[in-house]
Amino acid sequence: MVSAAAACGQGGKVTPDDGWRPLFDGTTLAAWRGYRSDSVPSGWRIADGTLTKSTSIGDIITRDEFGDFELAFDWKLAPGGNAGVFYRGTEEYDHIYWSGPEYQLLDDAGHPDGKNRLTSAASAYALYAPPAGVVKPAGEWNSSRIVAKGAHIEHWLNGQKVVEYELWSPDWEAKVKASKFGEWPHYGRAHRGHIGIQGDHDGELTLRNIRIRVLP
Repeated sequence: MVSAAAACGQGGKVTPDDGWRPLFDGTTLAAWRGYRSDSVPSGWRIADGTLTKSTSIGDIITRDEFGDFELAFDWKLAPGGNAGVFYRGTEEYDHIYWSGPEYQLLDDAGHPDGKNRLTSAASAYALYAPPAGVVKPAGEWNSSRIVAKGAHIEHWLNGQKVVEYELWSPDWEAKVKASKFGEWPHYGRAHRGHIGIQGDHDGELTLRNIRIRVLP
């Protein structure tokens, strides 16, 4: 079996025999739909084998739900760009970020959120901070990985583990209570849910090689 680092860190294609399933292979959005909608919002488009959007549009989520998984994807942003990938999100609230933790996608050098490590690229948004200097500049491809195994969560960026935390731990509970997410009692509580991609910020976001592996 191909190792996670080999399969994900280099952005290479993987086969079903490796346990990986493509969520976007450059040709179809069949695995996706809009948040609280059965269709993908207009503005998300396939271009040269990538998934891209250039304006503020509705978020998209996977049609399937996932519990324990490893998610890998490549992404790049235009200068000043801001987006995110949500995991274990539900549709119980008006917005997915009220339920699903977020892996932040950001141009650290060109966006105000980059001045705070808690909201910088690869952070668990507003809760856990990654180290500086790992994200590549705007316009360059980054490779990311999210590992969710029970309460244990890992964020990886360009081959480095940059965030690690335990859902529902006393530390996590305290951080949530102190953040804006404390307003929503079910934030981060779901044991399985949708993968989501944030579209409601201005600027161009481009992704490729989005793939997932269910963990036993």
